[in-house]
Parts: sequence; C-alpha cells; structure tokens
Amino acid sequence: LNVGIYIYDQAEVLDFSGPFEVFTTASRVAGQPHPFNTFLISERGTLVKARAGYQILPNYSFETHPAIDVLIVVGGVHTEEMEKPAVLEWLQKQSKPAKLVASVCTGAFILAKAGILTNHKATTHWDDTRDLKKQFPELTVVENTRWVDEGSVVTSAGISAGIDMSLHLVERLSSRELAERTARLMEFDWTES
Repeated sequence: LNVGIYIYDQAEVLDFSGPFEVFTTASRVAGQPHPFNTFLISERGTLVKARAGYQILPNYSFETHPAIDVLIVVGGVHTEEMEKPAVLEWLQKQSKPAKLVASVCTGAFILAKAGILTNHKATTHWDDTRDLKKQFPELTVVENTRWVDEGSVVTSAGISAGIDMSLHLVERLSSRELAERTARLMEFDWTES
C-alpha cells in the first residue's frame, strides 16, 4: 500500500516523522514483500521548513507522486494551508480513490476545510479541540482520546498520538501482530484509544 504523508512549511516534525517511522519500520519488520511504501509529499516537492527550522526534502510534489492508498495530513501551523485552493482541491481529489485518509493533530482542520471530514467524530490536539468545534460545528469532537476511527477517515490527537494512530492503522491494514512487533522494535509503548 502506498502511504503518502502531506507536509508543508511549519508542519509539526513528529506529526510526519512519527507516522513515517511507524510505516517504514512495519515494512522492515514484515520483510518481503513490504506491505507499505511510505513517502512524503509537498505542494511543490521542494524543501520544506517544518517547525523549529527542521528542513526536509519531500519525495514528491502534487504532480509527481504515485497513487495514494493511505493519505495522512499532518498538523502544525495549519492556517495557511486551509486558505490554499490548490491544496484543498488536491486533498479532495486524492481522498476519493484512497482507502483511507488520516490526520495527525491539527491536520483535522485541513481535512475539515477540504470537505473530507464532515459530520464525523474527530479529534485533534487537546489545546485545539475548542477551535475545531467552533470552526466546524458539524463535527463531533472527541476529547481525551488518542485517535478516532470513522472507517474511511481516522483522526488523531496531538503530536505523539500520531504514532499510536499509525500503529492502529498498521493493525487495521495488515495485522495486530505486525503492529505489536513494530511498536516493540521502535521501543514504543503503544497507547490504544
């Protein structure tokens, strides 16, 4: 499965690095054939300056990426992304053929603005739940949970919760055994929702 993680300037580093590590570690643990092909995507495919000056070169741009089975939208300073028609249109287009779409932290705001997260139960970083409720009153915002799985859309709470959600997705898309082996290799104490 192709796992595409959308990143942008001022994205929260662990929001994308955590899920990237989970899916790539799961593939190493599983062996051949690898269950996940994981890559980073930005709008232009050029250098992204994430939070605190962390610089990363994504694998693909909107124009060059392969088909996406699992789309993950990360959080961070997300408000500019919510105002970019090209980003919102791309997300809408990619969400249709994808098996599932997920968000980490404030990525939920971007999914809601793109019309992908509508009338769902959802979560985000604890410090942003009030704003998510206010901006998108049609959502049922769930607090004090690591992730919310609504079938085709999965949202996680803030930052490190994206790792927990990603392990859940490994379990859902592959097996419980692979998720547990992945968490163990990462020396990560998996907190379930």
